[in-house]
Amino acid sequence: MAHNYVLQVTTGSEYDIKTHKIVPVNQSRPITIDTEHITVDLNVRVQSYRGLPHSSPSTSPYFSLPPHSKDKDQYSIAFRFTPKTSINGNDLVFGNDFDHPIRDRLPPGFNTAFRIVKWVVDPGLDGDVYADKPYLYGPAASSVTRLHVGPKVGVTGGDAKIGDHEAGLVFEEGGDQEGLGVRREKGVPESEAARKKHFLVEENRKEWEWEEGRVYGCDFYNPYLDFNDFALRLPGFTLPIMNYWDGQGLRKVQKRSHSLRYTLKNRATDQVLFVVLFTLYLKEDVDEDGNVKDGVEGGKPFEGKAKGIDGHDEEGKKEEIKDGQKLPDTSADDVD
Repeated sequence: MAHNYVLQVTTGSEYDIKTHKIVPVNQSRPITIDTEHITVDLNVRVQSYRGLPHSSPSTSPYFSLPPHSKDKDQYSIAFRFTPKTSINGNDLVFGNDFDHPIRDRLPPGFNTAFRIVKWVVDPGLDGDVYADKPYLYGPAASSVTRLHVGPKVGVTGGDAKIGDHEAGLVFEEGGDQEGLGVRREKGVPESEAARKKHFLVEENRKEWEWEEGRVYGCDFYNPYLDFNDFALRLPGFTLPIMNYWDGQGLRKVQKRSHSLRYTLKNRATDQVLFVVLFTLYLKEDVDEDGNVKDGVEGGKPFEGKAKGIDGHDEEGKKEEIKDGQKLPDTSADDVD
């Protein structure tokens, strides 16, 4: 079934895909989102990518870097962000959410897969997949694979371009001199594994602030989600998510599009900060230039299509994503 579809990745400061920019997958130049709440620079990489735009490289030099080459990582969502108001460490969350129920669409083996994901990927992951608007979030402080704390530059973002690399945004666990001092002051361990375990404790999260005007670098990656076969490949367990992606398993007729969304949000205010949306379109619904045809179902909860790369519309006029514009608990003891 996967060979009938083509993948497109979009991003924006809200859920509506019509407000999104198309992400240039595997390109080194980050795409930027700037709102009243946050400034974000974003890179998305997918190994052996065969999606849109058609000109996208099939891979990135990122996957040749350690540890990605050894671990055979399949994708990365790397983002550099500066909050414009401080957010408590217990309130900033990252994960998947939906605007419609999926409880009747969950495949056999979902509960087993979820337990394995909590074990090998994100022990802090929690949520309610049976809700009318289901979600699976983890605290960002423990969920991101790498966390780099940078300098305080002010709400404009300044010139602190931490993580710049020929492959795009590449972050090491830790921080610059100032950021390492912040981590030590708050008792945050130096290593990735110890930092994740530290932030599984609620009191430790509450002691942490994502500070207004400070720049942070985050990377979320793993070898488990295969975007070519659309399968979740966990140790000893494989789940063919294409059969159930956004409800396909219940349909006798192929759905015209399917979507998986990653969200960074402040759960205290319910404010979405940015989203990354992976959408599958039937190949017949994409023209030879790689444009999604008008009138194609976006797939609940997304209807319509995104703007071009960096917000270019059909006339090539650039539009920035700005707020107000209508542009297109697991215990720490559970962790080794």
